[in-house]
Amino acid sequence: MGDESNRFHRELIRPYTEKLLRIKEGQTILDIACGNGNFSRRLADLGANVVAFDYSSKMVERAKKRSNDYNQQISYKVIDAANYEGLLQLGNGKFDHAVANMALMDIADITPLIASLHKLLKPNGTFVFSITHPCFQPPGLRTINESEDINSKLVSRNSIQISKYLTSEPYEAIGIKGQKTPHYMFHRPLSYYTNEFFKSGFVLDSVEEPSFKKEEKNEFDWYEIPPVIIFRFRKLSD
Repeated sequence: MGDESNRFHRELIRPYTEKLLRIKEGQTILDIACGNGNFSRRLADLGANVVAFDYSSKMVERAKKRSNDYNQQISYKVIDAANYEGLLQLGNGKFDHAVANMALMDIADITPLIASLHKLLKPNGTFVFSITHPCFQPPGLRTINESEDINSKLVSRNSIQISKYLTSEPYEAIGIKGQKTPHYMFHRPLSYYTNEFFKSGFVLDSVEEPSFKKEEKNEFDWYEIPPVIIFRFRKLSD
């Protein structure tokens, strides 16, 4: 991901996540599954105070090395996002917002995280998270390239073919081009996410489904088919 992150993050994830977070200077934000700290540093640049954690101690070590100029604004921790008691130690009602970029589909059990967030967030606090779009990137997805002669012009189009969606299941996948070893991802339909948040006292108040701009060349035409979805859930008052 480097210092600038990849194009997928820069053009799809970051701008729409920032739009939904509505960051104000001085706010305290929890960055979940922070990786090398790329977005944590972005939050700090926007004036936020950040508590960031990752399950991987190696990633946290790398994040700290990249964040020497942010010691006053970012605190990095090693925490398992599936450990309810460990998450609660971050502080009751401490955070204005929480964010998780492309991480929840990599976590086997997200119920402890959702339950803890209702305690960690201030009243009316929000949780913004992005995931691969479960409607359009389920296990077994096939991408299809077709050519058709239309009025003497050869027109190419890309499409997708899916054979299942409703069943929650783990599967091995490549998250980033060039990744040498696949990792486990956990497919869940949209209703799974919404119902888990509703049960924990959240309301859904915004959704974004970003895609690449059509004039830009991509390996696959993610123009009318969004590859990701970004939610904002808001905590109801206690």
